[in-house]
Amino acid sequence: MKLSFSGASPYVRKAMACAILRGIDGQLSDLGLKTADAGLAALNPLGKIPTLVTAEGVALYDSPVICEYLDSIGFAPKLFPEAGPARWKALQLQALGDGIMDASQPRRREIALPQDDGRKEYIATQRGKVERALDKLEAEAGQFGSLTTIGEITVACALGYLDFRYANEPWRAGRPKLEAWYAKVLAMPALARTMPVA
Repeated sequence: MKLSFSGASPYVRKAMACAILRGIDGQLSDLGLKTADAGLAALNPLGKIPTLVTAEGVALYDSPVICEYLDSIGFAPKLFPEAGPARWKALQLQALGDGIMDASQPRRREIALPQDDGRKEYIATQRGKVERALDKLEAEAGQFGSLTTIGEITVACALGYLDFRYANEPWRAGRPKLEAWYAKVLAMPALARTMPVA
């Protein structure tokens, strides 16, 4: 299997964390394509990372689909619970974590551009999404496990991205339960081995 890599992408980190937790990270190699490469667009019309090419040559995208595929390989405990309340909770947390990343990545680009009223409003709207999501996670953090589901993995990657790109906007203040949970899981190999790099 081949995966398009970026050391800074929280979505790639999410896929790699899943592979590590499933015990199949040794089966992944670098696809060697970046977002600007025509070869990536040929595999993934969106031209986004991560893109995974399976052993059968099928291109999968993006992180929710890739992670579910990785969860179908190997013998470690499943990261996507079977049908029922636990599955819906894991998928809800995944959506919340992905939403934090989705709101944070474009905001970083917008901050670097000249600030007019429209851009300031957009940035404030995206930051508001992140703050509300963090408050929701704080309210539920006492129920989180130790990266046992795709939801917890995604949330951890989102928090790591905030630390990486928004160190000037500390998210831990007023969120002691979420801070304690993140400190605990950050030392686990799936996160420790996938720390973001510029």
